[in-house]
Amino acid sequence: MHKDPRTKNQTPSHSPFCPPYPHQISKIPELALSQEILEDSRNKGVVTALYEALKRRDVEAIQKILAADLEWWFHGPPSHQFLMRLLTGEQESDFTFVPHSISAFGSTVLAEGFDQSRSIAWVHAWTVTDGIITQVREYFNTSLTVTRFGNTDQSDCSSSSSIASLNCPSVWESSLPDRVGKSVPGLVLAI
Repeated sequence: MHKDPRTKNQTPSHSPFCPPYPHQISKIPELALSQEILEDSRNKGVVTALYEALKRRDVEAIQKILAADLEWWFHGPPSHQFLMRLLTGEQESDFTFVPHSISAFGSTVLAEGFDQSRSIAWVHAWTVTDGIITQVREYFNTSLTVTRFGNTDQSDCSSSSSIASLNCPSVWESSLPDRVGKSVPGLVLAI
């Protein structure tokens, strides 16, 4: 604390080396959580806009949302590469991607849908970077479980003598394979 020369009141020092006050510390997790929610919402909005552009077949809007060097992973039968055919214009397709649900986990946005008439369930795992989709992992007729890697004990993160244990909590699981009425393989995606 230092003395303010204009008054006789004591004012706290605001040096960048001083720790935050207790009332400020309690707001740090809230701020981090609200930033996380904002990022999730923004990224979910980008993916929602992509599906709307796909539905309208709006090539210009799609090009603005997707990175020119989009990284693409596909898991499923080659005959089910509807998204690739749609985006490359390789073949006209009557397949439409209507997401049943869209969920965001930071830069990863998961969308899932199904086509009951074809007995097809699909999941897209999009990566959004600075408002642009840079990667898609596409899964057809595959049950997907998403886990997040993290430390279980963060109290001793600075200790080089101990190795923090890892855990992989499940944060999302596809629900649609049951709706297509057949058994499907399962995969785990770690984010």
